[in-house]
Amino acid sequence: MQFARRRSSSLTPELALWAERIEKVARGYGLDFYEIVFELLDAKDVNGIAAYGGFPVRYPSWRFGMEFERLEKGYEYGLSKIYELVINNDPVVAYLVKSNSLLEQKLVMAHVCGHADFFAHNCWFQATDRHMLDTMGQHSTTVRRLVDRHGLERVETFMDAALSLETLLDPYLPLRGHLAKTKPTSLGAPPTYDILGFLCERAPVEDWQREILRIVRAEAYYFQPQRMTKIMNEGWASFWHSRILTGGVLDASEIVDFADCHSGATARAPGRVNPYKLGIELFRYAEELGHDVFALRRRHNDASLIDELVDETFVEREMLFLYGKNARTARTEVTDRDWRKVKDRLLGELAWGGLPQIELVAVDAHGKGELSLLHHHDGRDLQLAHARETLLRLSAVWKGPVELVTREESEGRLLVCDGKEVEVSEIAAPSTEAPTEQSGEH
Repeated sequence: MQFARRRSSSLTPELALWAERIEKVARGYGLDFYEIVFELLDAKDVNGIAAYGGFPVRYPSWRFGMEFERLEKGYEYGLSKIYELVINNDPVVAYLVKSNSLLEQKLVMAHVCGHADFFAHNCWFQATDRHMLDTMGQHSTTVRRLVDRHGLERVETFMDAALSLETLLDPYLPLRGHLAKTKPTSLGAPPTYDILGFLCERAPVEDWQREILRIVRAEAYYFQPQRMTKIMNEGWASFWHSRILTGGVLDASEIVDFADCHSGATARAPGRVNPYKLGIELFRYAEELGHDVFALRRRHNDASLIDELVDETFVEREMLFLYGKNARTARTEVTDRDWRKVKDRLLGELAWGGLPQIELVAVDAHGKGELSLLHHHDGRDLQLAHARETLLRLSAVWKGPVELVTREESEGRLLVCDGKEVEVSEIAAPSTEAPTEQSGEH
């Protein structure tokens, strides 16, 4: 696949020349991507765009405002810093921070080339809207029109309820539809994991509310592949920014500073997974083993790549042990070095895109018009407080009762929501395991 290249951005002349040179080097290594448009902004503006998921044209929500405050505080206190923000779009849009040094800008632009290639070729992104920047603008116009017609409070209240349900998706639905060359839709009947899609078709709501549900669903499915490939995506971009820069882009005087900057981004912390570090080491290990890394980046998500590559050698080399806090010393210590348990833990945390696997199994099973949900337990208990809030919002949209079967510490739990409160009762432990798809290979 070879994409046409056009040139437009707000870069300074110097950075524009470096961008062109870096892209040329990237393509020389075999990376291939849509045109990249770089925008140079202040850190505060980049934080603002990041709070909106990377789309400055997106409709307003208090949730995005809260995310902006979190990012700003992290930046002000020196706890976090966004070097770049890349949008899966045609053209790819990448926001750079003006305060970055020239070295950092070179690193970031090379990193962006890796992301752009990943977006273009990884199978999980093939069904995504490549003109999402325009689509988001259309969604924003629609929401503002609805506000004019129905009032800010009504629209915001319903939008908030819809956004609280945005994870009730089938993360494999778009890829299945893409491979089958069919448009992924909900059939409006259980069983289905696409609960949001079911609501779009079957919820007893007004037309304007159904429009909001469809907007939230479309955007949620657009972002879902990023959740499923966070480790791979960052690892691929880091793998290539390192190779591009050390392959002739950096001056000799910049090598030490580059090593310092790169090591900071890929630092390892005991008991925590750094997606940059884990991702780049997975691709390096794959290359050592003789794998075609381009093929790997095309067909896998995080879980399936780890399932294929992680073995005893990799776990020991990367010190991916299980950690826990010592009750006596309060220190974080290694609790287990068994590589199989480490791998199982990683796969468990990444299953279903890192989200609970919730299935709508029946409607009106007890004659009360209720939705019956089943949590397919994968070793991670639900946070019952969060589950309660989700059921309350779901019940409000459905305008009827909702029930959820799950397990907590191996004991069965039934959560029943009547629209006003949620009651939790003990039941026999259900068999809730379900097979999960991992690789994009079919």
